[in-house]
Amino acid sequence: MANKEDDERERNVAVNRRAFHDYFIDEKYECGIVLTGTEVKSLRAGRCNLRDGFARIDENEAWLENVHISPYEQGNVMNHEPIRPRKLLLHRKQIATLIGKVRQKGYTLVPLRVYFVRNHAKVELGLARGKREYDKREAIAERDAKREIARVMRRG
Repeated sequence: MANKEDDERERNVAVNRRAFHDYFIDEKYECGIVLTGTEVKSLRAGRCNLRDGFARIDENEAWLENVHISPYEQGNVMNHEPIRPRKLLLHRKQIATLIGKVRQKGYTLVPLRVYFVRNHAKVELGLARGKREYDKREAIAERDAKREIARVMRRG
């Protein structure tokens, strides 16, 4: 019963669909994010862009870079900067494993989505490998084939 309630309380703010097109996602990690008050209000309004975002690890701390959270419209002079490094909250063991995996050739950390779980802003990070051009074409062809099969099945 508790799992069902948790799913209902989870609300997406932004999803990085481009990441699923450009990368193979091998693993996913849920982490918290350190935000200011106006950033939280802007996220609740759904004003976030993850398209060019990435995560980096410096000295046992994870940072979210290049994610645009628009300034809060009713904010005052103390409004936040739209693109700034934001600290990610991960366990020390998770950071240690991510350091080892990111050092491997071709791996990077990409934000997949930003969402709220019980009033806490969370980021889903994906450990990603870059796709080649032929991989992307293959994924598009596969998606089109599934769509065509579904269309034929509906017709009878």
